[in-house]
Amino acid sequence: MTSRSSLMEAADDFSIEFDRGELETPKKTFKHPVAVFFHLVFRISAVLAYLLCEWFSNSFIASFVFIVLLLSMDFWTVKNISGRLLVGLRWWNYIDDSGQSHWVFESRKGEEALSMNSAETRVFWIALVLGSMVWTFFFFVAIFRLNFKWFMVVCIGIILNGANLWGYLRCKIKNRQKLSDLASNFLGQQVLQNMMSSVSKNKQEESTQTKSTLEGSL
Repeated sequence: MTSRSSLMEAADDFSIEFDRGELETPKKTFKHPVAVFFHLVFRISAVLAYLLCEWFSNSFIASFVFIVLLLSMDFWTVKNISGRLLVGLRWWNYIDDSGQSHWVFESRKGEEALSMNSAETRVFWIALVLGSMVWTFFFFVAIFRLNFKWFMVVCIGIILNGANLWGYLRCKIKNRQKLSDLASNFLGQQVLQNMMSSVSKNKQEESTQTKSTLEGSL
């Protein structure tokens, strides 16, 4: 039976599969409007709940649970759904049989990578970056106002938003490194082929000249 570690090692070079019909959608329209909606709704709702919850409820516990629930739903949606559909990236972590932690960063490849919807890509990255910036701003405001009651909520928002931002940036950087390596390997192969053909041509010319010299002396 194939061990779990061998299966996870194969996942390091995993290519996300998508329907061919996605490649035919115009890039000026959203191919995944539902994914775009949920990519934004939980993130915006968590921010609004943090700003307005004291207006509607005097219970800190209820507000805390509600905001953390929205942040958790946003984290799960971005990590498992919207990232894969909107930008073709996905990150995850697993523990192998020896107890070591491994990070896996996946991305679309080949023709699928060129079919990304530019509007969806902008929405994804703007929301991802702004979310982390907003919770970082709340962090400094809480410190300035000495509002330690909400300090834990802000820290959870920074951790969950920052984790997704870090994971997808690693996916993007690793994907660019793969493309750079492929280009380097291709250029290296072309240079090697040119060198080999040049050496072979020189040897053939030398052999022809030697043969002509021998024939002339005879």
